[in-house]
Amino acid sequence: MSNSETFWKTKTLAEMSRTEWEQLCDGCGRCCLNKLEDEDTGEFLYTRAACKLLDLKTCRCSDYENRASRVPDCVTLTPENVPRLGWLPATCAYRLLDEGKPLAWWHPLVSGRKETVVEAGIDVSSSAYSEDGITVDDLVDHIWRLPKAKRRKP
Repeated sequence: MSNSETFWKTKTLAEMSRTEWEQLCDGCGRCCLNKLEDEDTGEFLYTRAACKLLDLKTCRCSDYENRASRVPDCVTLTPENVPRLGWLPATCAYRLLDEGKPLAWWHPLVSGRKETVVEAGIDVSSSAYSEDGITVDDLVDHIWRLPKAKRRKP
């Protein structure tokens, strides 16, 4: 692979083009889950309740271009805010690269296949459901521990 094909190994988040930035998203949908912060520990607790715009079949936003206006608390990731977003999943490419860690084997940029996200059990398509009808007060009843990735198949 050439350096242009492995841009995530040679560029900082701030140096990436818009296209490269967007390629970092593995399409797992984890960041689109509603989260609660434990007031005592500061730990972020994920719920199975997903943003109303998350397409649960594809784990992609159904209105990506207009998401910020349709969901006022939607956070647009930037090289500047990634280090401060403690709720980003530990598996998130943006977080991993910001922390100087490599991408996981199942990330499409590494594997060359978008299906490896599903094969590794990282995506939320089979576990999440829409937040429609769930109140903020009810979210505690939907807390879920994110599963770890399955091991790579030989």
